[in-house]
Amino acid sequence: MTPPTDPTAGEPLAYLRAATAGLRHHTRTTAPETSPAAVPDPASRAQIDALHIHLTTLHALLDQLAVTTRRSHPGEGGHLAAARTRVWQATEHLHDAFHAAPSATGTAPGAELCRPEKALEAGPPFLTICRRHVVTTVQVRRRTTPAELHSPLHGHATHRAD
Repeated sequence: MTPPTDPTAGEPLAYLRAATAGLRHHTRTTAPETSPAAVPDPASRAQIDALHIHLTTLHALLDQLAVTTRRSHPGEGGHLAAARTRVWQATEHLHDAFHAAPSATGTAPGAELCRPEKALEAGPPFLTICRRHVVTTVQVRRRTTPAELHSPLHGHATHRAD
């Protein structure tokens, strides 16, 4: 199914479509076989890192859209802000999954290596996700309350239009 086109959107929409197509392709190529004997491979740390990059970038885009839209259309901006928060929650889970996943040596480096003072230092290559996560966390805390970050999604939220 092809998403509707918006001739006024220009180039950025084309990039979003390409990113979406890439995700769809990856989903199809990594789908496990349907035979009962097939044991799917667990997610690799590289896959988790790539998804983390995608979600942190999507979070930044939703943040920009929420801020600019909320000025003229508060209801729409509220929904975009809620989507931004949910994407951040998913990003947090990916970061945690990265630390739980075994490395090439078979060990899983703990989250204690991801403290801001460690993550922002020049460290092992696997801490790239931690650096990205810490930088994005600073941005998240500027725009989102702790209550919003820790609230579960129950049903469909409505946002005031005023």
